[in-house]
Amino acid sequence: MTAWRSGLRWLTADPPVHEARPIDRRTVSILGLEVPLLATFALALVTVLLLYDRNYDVLPRFGPIDPRSLRNQAIERFVVFGLLPLVVLLLLREDPRRYGLRIGDWRRGLVIAGALTLVSVPAVVVISQLPEIRDWYAPSMTTLPSVTLTMVLDLFPAEFLLRGLLLFILVRATGPFGVIVAIVPFTFIHIGKPDAEALSTLVGGLVFGWLVWRTGSILYSAGYHVVIQTTVIVAAAYWVGGG
Repeated sequence: MTAWRSGLRWLTADPPVHEARPIDRRTVSILGLEVPLLATFALALVTVLLLYDRNYDVLPRFGPIDPRSLRNQAIERFVVFGLLPLVVLLLLREDPRRYGLRIGDWRRGLVIAGALTLVSVPAVVVISQLPEIRDWYAPSMTTLPSVTLTMVLDLFPAEFLLRGLLLFILVRATGPFGVIVAIVPFTFIHIGKPDAEALSTLVGGLVFGWLVWRTGSILYSAGYHVVIQTTVIVAAAYWVGGG
């Protein structure tokens, strides 16, 4: 019990301070609504980019779970979710490090992400036996390096958009409640996937968001996300092959 309490105190001690600057405090009146300008802009930008991602494809698609489709989607997201928001920040003369592109609290990041991985990977392997999960993800399997590369190209930019750009802007405008708000678009991006996965994003979004808020960096949540998503594809293919 003492060890658990010590661990909990270590996790929650010295909560991070994400200090607001003048750009974060600036407001705008929209039909009498006095709202934070940057946070409103970020929500609008993220909404537009998610709608674009859902409704338009530049590179060809070969079916929603075809490995070639996933790779092309990942390349597009690297540009739309990664490079485009980065350009926006640079045009605003903002330091990308304020939005999670830094090492941050690496001690907590490595320990927490490592512990989450040790707990999550066995659970994901078991859950991947569920028919809806297995049948959805198994066809996406090619080789481990190829799947991992696809996940890196896809998930690091997604983490930057949702929990780098959006989360930090919201946190500076509304406080830690911004972590909760950022769960909403993360959940919506999973619409169309198996129900069990879509529902899990409510908890997963909180875990990812808390980790980013706690460490000040997207690197640990993104790395953990890549491990989980790669595992589910590999495990699903394993179960389809009869183990």
